[in-house]
Amino acid sequence: MALIIPWSESESEYAANFPTEKGAPAKSFRMALGALIIKEKLGISDRETVEQIRENPYLQYFIGQSSYSNELAFDPSLLVHFRQRISPNLINKVNERMVEKMRSIAPIKPEKKKDSDGKNESLNRGKLIIDATCAPADISYPTDLGLLNGARVHTEKIIDILYKQIKEKTHKKPRTSG
Repeated sequence: MALIIPWSESESEYAANFPTEKGAPAKSFRMALGALIIKEKLGISDRETVEQIRENPYLQYFIGQSSYSNELAFDPSLLVHFRQRISPNLINKVNERMVEKMRSIAPIKPEKKKDSDGKNESLNRGKLIIDATCAPADISYPTDLGLLNGARVHTEKIIDILYKQIKEKTHKKPRTSG
């Protein structure tokens, strides 16, 4: 994904959010968008995102760091600013550029098959019916009497083992089917 996202092309649009030279230097667009992508992909909080980036060299590479560092890349509160600075319009532009890049790398050509008449026919025809009642046959259900019988057999084994230990103290074995 890091190779597909047009980091440098979008950097100037992101930098427009910082009109003055005052204050601390801004984090790069790659770091900002990369951190937001990581947060959304993993479904974690801002603090967890920063911790994951600190612990994982692959995530550090994704946000543009050149080498592994055990230090926090940025404060978790910066993710709030990243979300404010990266507009939905900018994200749409990035998505469009990504799609264009992917199309140029691997153009999609629909596969067609020939029917018996020699005419081209699309592979995507018909209806797909999905039935929620379909399930593998080897799964036991709570209504399955085999479950009840298996529990009975195991219980009888436990009773037999326990009875052997107290056989001298009581002469009557608890009632079982066996």
